[in-house]
Amino acid sequence: MQMQVVARGYLAYDLTGKNSALGAVMIAFGVPQLVLGLWGGVLADRLPKRNLLLVCQMVIALNSAWLATMIELDRIEFWMLVVAGVVQGAGFAFVGPARQAFISDLVDRSAIGNAVVLQQLSMNSTRVVGPSLAGAFIAVSFIGIAGVYYLTTIGFFLATFTMLRLPPGNPKPRERQVSPLADMADGLKYVRSRPSISLLVLTSFAVIMIGFPYQSFLPSVAKDVYGVGSGGLGALQSFGAVGAVVATLMVASFAQSKRAWAAQPLLAIAFGGAVVGLGLAPNIWLGLLAMIAVGGLAGGFQGVNNALTMSSTESDYQGRVQSISMLSWSFFGLASYPIGILADRIGIQQALVAMGAGVMLLVLVLQLLSRTEAVAADRRERANALEIGHGELESAPAGGR
Repeated sequence: MQMQVVARGYLAYDLTGKNSALGAVMIAFGVPQLVLGLWGGVLADRLPKRNLLLVCQMVIALNSAWLATMIELDRIEFWMLVVAGVVQGAGFAFVGPARQAFISDLVDRSAIGNAVVLQQLSMNSTRVVGPSLAGAFIAVSFIGIAGVYYLTTIGFFLATFTMLRLPPGNPKPRERQVSPLADMADGLKYVRSRPSISLLVLTSFAVIMIGFPYQSFLPSVAKDVYGVGSGGLGALQSFGAVGAVVATLMVASFAQSKRAWAAQPLLAIAFGGAVVGLGLAPNIWLGLLAMIAVGGLAGGFQGVNNALTMSSTESDYQGRVQSISMLSWSFFGLASYPIGILADRIGIQQALVAMGAGVMLLVLVLQLLSRTEAVAADRRERANALEIGHGELESAPAGGR
């Protein structure tokens, strides 16, 4: 997947030469997630999670195979990237909530926070290797973009087959059966009734929707600002991923403690500042340093925010709460297009500065608006429950779950 992110951005920019094209590919990815995302959470809470993941990831693998073939036959056009983005976005609308909620079926509740951070670590580790490989393979004439897409297709199929070894992830039996629409409404009501979870979700929206589109525009930064090719683009991606891996290891030490609640907004604001720094970096060397900070703070925020969200959510609602939180990735795709238009008008570096400043402002506003007794009481209750659960885990006998 991480190899394909680089290849897709490089190909989109190569076919059009426009930042808005990078945004258009992301909006094609985001719209189906916005439309189908809540349904993905409903199905994750109603169906065996493994089966849902198998079907959706197979669709994603076939979608990748189609693009690889079109590139190899030299028949690739920009609209195909848009169509492929729609299919992939639809697949991940169901994969994301099911995969994240599956964690609560595999580990005890007291270990959910650390399990989420472990998953985040594995994802960030692939970001270290994937972009570098993609950048290097694109530059090799007998591999190129088509070869990268063939390799990612093989990767998607392998990932699908490994899931056959997982338990089914069956939903818990219900005393009363309700319609899927009622399940969706109940999930939204659940989030609204818990101020601390609502704040976590809204902060995720602000950070990912406004700040994370920087990923979409790295091809433009590499080519137009720093004057480097696919290898330089891969290096930018990899340096960001290295920062994310290091930060994820660091947050693992307090993901199950009360300190996570204080760290979450600080990491979000610092991430916005790092994106501003990337926009101000005048050359590739300072850009690489900025990417370490951007990737590290992004990974740290995601690890802490996801751990707090999952550990604060009851098991029956995990899929639906995750689907609501993951809508931020849909808005990330939707925001990328107007940000791309802005970048074409004022310059990509100026757009990055505006994005980072926007993240810092929105997070600060959310923190000020959340200074109510209801939010404070709910946060204290969940922080205490998290601390108690962590203590029970540490005192469990060796070899116990």
